[in-house]
Amino acid sequence: MPISNLTPADLRLTIVPESLGFSDTSELLNLPLPWIGQERAETATRFGLGMDQPDYNLFVLGEVGSGRTSLLTQAMQAVAVERLVPPDLCYLHNFDTPERPLALRLPAGQGRQLRQLLLKMAKSLVTEIPQQLAGQDFKTESAHIEKAYKDEEAKAYAELSSFAEARNFSIHREAGRMVFTLLGEAGQSLAEDEVLSLPKERRAAVEQAEQELRVEITLYFEKTRPLERVMNEALAALLRQVVKPLLDHGLQEIRAGLKKQIKDAAKLNAWLDDMAHDVLDNLALFQIADDDEESRQDFLERALSRYRVNLVVDNGGLSGAPVIIEDNPLFRSLFGSIEYQSESDVLVTDFTRIRAGSLLKAHGGFLMLHLRDLLADALVWEKLRRFLRSGRLQIEEPGTAFTPIAAVSLEPEAVDIEVKIILIGSRDQYYDLQEADPEFARRFRVKVDFAESFSSSDETRHASSIFVAHACRQLGLPHFSSAAVARLLEDGHRDADDQARQSAIFARAEALVMESAAICRARKNELVEAEDVDAALQARTWRHNYPDQRLRESIAEGDLLIDLRGERVGQINGLTQVDLGDYRFGFPIRITSRTFAGDAGLLNIEREVELSGPIHDKGVFILQNYLAALFAHIAPLSLSASIVFEQEYHGVEGDSASCAELYALLSSLSGLPLRQGIAVTGAVNQHGDVLPVGGINEKIEGYFRICETAGLDGSQGVLIPWRNRRHLMLESKVVDAVAKGLFHIYTVEHAKEGIELLTGIPAGTANEAGSYPQGSVLGHAQKNLQIFRRACHAPEHPKAGRKLLR
Repeated sequence: MPISNLTPADLRLTIVPESLGFSDTSELLNLPLPWIGQERAETATRFGLGMDQPDYNLFVLGEVGSGRTSLLTQAMQAVAVERLVPPDLCYLHNFDTPERPLALRLPAGQGRQLRQLLLKMAKSLVTEIPQQLAGQDFKTESAHIEKAYKDEEAKAYAELSSFAEARNFSIHREAGRMVFTLLGEAGQSLAEDEVLSLPKERRAAVEQAEQELRVEITLYFEKTRPLERVMNEALAALLRQVVKPLLDHGLQEIRAGLKKQIKDAAKLNAWLDDMAHDVLDNLALFQIADDDEESRQDFLERALSRYRVNLVVDNGGLSGAPVIIEDNPLFRSLFGSIEYQSESDVLVTDFTRIRAGSLLKAHGGFLMLHLRDLLADALVWEKLRRFLRSGRLQIEEPGTAFTPIAAVSLEPEAVDIEVKIILIGSRDQYYDLQEADPEFARRFRVKVDFAESFSSSDETRHASSIFVAHACRQLGLPHFSSAAVARLLEDGHRDADDQARQSAIFARAEALVMESAAICRARKNELVEAEDVDAALQARTWRHNYPDQRLRESIAEGDLLIDLRGERVGQINGLTQVDLGDYRFGFPIRITSRTFAGDAGLLNIEREVELSGPIHDKGVFILQNYLAALFAHIAPLSLSASIVFEQEYHGVEGDSASCAELYALLSSLSGLPLRQGIAVTGAVNQHGDVLPVGGINEKIEGYFRICETAGLDGSQGVLIPWRNRRHLMLESKVVDAVAKGLFHIYTVEHAKEGIELLTGIPAGTANEAGSYPQGSVLGHAQKNLQIFRRACHAPEHPKAGRKLLR
């Protein structure tokens, strides 16, 4: 098709405010916020959240700002409301092995109830058991038991005393031992030296009597100790008899208080029985003297902690399944932890110091994580992989093995967890994960792919208007008029570089809403208008465009050489784009070419000095092949040529300049000058078709600003690919200049069309023999190539001479 000069109507999409169907966004507040342009992601999300089978976790991929987190949170909350509330999770003291606390699941709310009932029971036992032990009935019965023992013990002691007296010994008790002393004839106690002074026969008799007494003392203890054991057993049985009704009543209240069906009922009943046995086995602790209040309080603390419930997950306040968003997935916060305290240079802990992490809290519901956060900690990543494989979570404190002091460790009972994990990541992270860790990736069978842009329609514009209305309400901002919303929508098309598609990065739109509202308030207006949005866009540009401004100043001051008028051979203005991450802008760059006779072919100077990327090098090779195809009838070409980006010191990447490079090369080869006021962008393929390029709006506007600074005279413009027409969303200043004929935007579909515009001479079409008409651009180039060929084969030519010598 022939070259076309675009009209102002072709240069941008203009949305008529009246077509939106409202006067301002306050009229849209009662409408629900839809998934704008994300039908694929919405369908995948609903499918994934509704699947109860294992490994149907969701991997959400897309660009930052596309609404991944907010929309998934909204979807999770909507589904969670319809689900049952999951059970509470408690940890209990293990009476058999205290280092292995027991896990107990209870219906939601009953964990708190069990904790209160046990606390009430423990306090009542501490109060009521001493009262029962102080009662008259208990005292009478215990005194009777003790009296029976003492009577038997007194009888045995009297017999022992008689036995000792018969052998001239006195005997008495001292600190639980029997002490005996030899008596003299007068009944006095003999000292050791007096015993030694006795006659030998007398000493032998004393020693014999002493041995007999020792044997009798042993027999005495053998007789009284069983009596003491019987007494203690009788007293213990009496204590149990007194306390057991209290325990039974307390346990009955606990079991009656937990009315709902409990999945772990057998486990809870077994633990309550163990607790009752533990209380009965330690009744002596309740017999602390009344005046030892400190000891009594110490026991109270120990009793409360021993029979306490550690309610690590309390779902009593929920009305549906939990929705947890973990923004800081450290090991402790994600998997739970065990707290320690130092006592006598030893780290100690117990079951009451177990803490739940996000995974435990999300049981029965949803947990959202960001992949980048997980990858930052290899320990977290490996633990999560193990959990996804088994579905069971073991709370541990991995750092205790490396502490400088000894630690008392716990190994809480592992629990099964049913949770739907929603993992947020980028596309690159998703596919990297598929390759690097396929086992992990297999756990996320639902791919939720958020689009970067979507086809615009009346429905999507209406939905976007609802988004603006909700943003104004949530942020407390003044509402937007329909004209302001239309301007926001146009900026969405500009962000997508497409008249038919709108950007799905709504974080940018939300930021523009806030900035526009701030300007509106500064003007003391009640409604945000289109001029407020334009002012916000201009202010945003002003905050970011310093590098752009400095480049334009360098061109205006003559430091960067750009010709905007006249004609030059082998020289053209290409268009390039600089993307700084937070700001993109375009500017022209001079491309020059030199050609002469030789056989070196095309030299890409950027490539030779390693200032070009692979895509740019690919474009030059394609250009070279297209050039060779144009003149295949005189191949091999006797040509040496060079192409260079003048004053470019930072590197070149991309193939969008290959069309401009081709024109510079053809100009040098044909000797025909090119119009310097027309800047060129576009990629070329091996058939000469001009392919679309990115950043087309920034490139055009960047060149326009350079021309505007130098003064528009109607000769300047840009030459762009015909296939880039739908990507045009130019600022109003450029559109106005085109309308006045001061600036032109041309489109071409084939490279030959562009060379005709730049030289004013037909490109030329090859005849059956492959030759081009004289006077055409390609005809001039063909003529010069034939001259180069003859020059290379002339005898005086150094290389031709060498060939002739062969």
